[in-house]
Amino acid sequence: MQNIRPAAVSGLFYPANGPALNTMVVNELRSVKSHSNSRFPKAIIVPHAGYIYSGAIAASAYSRLQPYRQHIKRVIIIGPSHRVGFNGLALSSADYFETPLGNIPVDKETNEQLLAIDGVKTLDQAHVQEHSIEVQLPFLQNVLDDFTIVPIVAGNASAKLVDKVISSLWSNDNTVIVISSDLSHYHDYASAQQLDLSTSDAILNLDLNQIDSEHACGCVGIRGLLSFAQHHAVEGTTLDIRNSGDTAGDKVSVVGYGAFIFSEVI
Repeated sequence: MQNIRPAAVSGLFYPANGPALNTMVVNELRSVKSHSNSRFPKAIIVPHAGYIYSGAIAASAYSRLQPYRQHIKRVIIIGPSHRVGFNGLALSSADYFETPLGNIPVDKETNEQLLAIDGVKTLDQAHVQEHSIEVQLPFLQNVLDDFTIVPIVAGNASAKLVDKVISSLWSNDNTVIVISSDLSHYHDYASAQQLDLSTSDAILNLDLNQIDSEHACGCVGIRGLLSFAQHHAVEGTTLDIRNSGDTAGDKVSVVGYGAFIFSEVI
């Protein structure tokens, strides 16, 4: 019997109706300004709020994957834990992750490979209600054809551990790393803009020591990616920096969102 992780936040963070969800994602992707062909995006950082808040920002990164829809076969998604406290990185025992657009297979072979790394474990409890990975899936289903996922929820983990996981998977040409993270939380509009721009600078400068939970809720994943990039020929580009005051909320207390891509320097 197949073990399916059911969608937990459909109807909350995005439409529960498949056609409506598809239309929403397609429209967000179509709204992205055209861009010249760039190097293959081996990693992206994208937000994970409700689509009305951060969908447009996420689309700016996911649109960069569309030209490679037949090339990309495996997506590693690292998102923070919002509901369960634990140490290390949590894999899922599920065979598939469900969305209103269908089920996505989990790469069980890669899971077994990662379990050999100290600090990586299977912890389904961390995945049951977690949205940071789930909200990425409908975008992936729109921009890619045939792919598997490796969903990883990050608890209390070091940059070194995340770096080790990324290092073990990076060399596969058909693999993309997705780091799920919002930026600053609940500052006034002007303060959030300033803080998020400083976070963007830190990300581009690979300065992981300047990024903590005040700067990004997914700081564990971001720090791990930056740690990896420090020792490899990889550079980042900022695609979009906005906050909920720009999209669907007031400017009194906002949440920041950013989209970044990382490519190998040839």
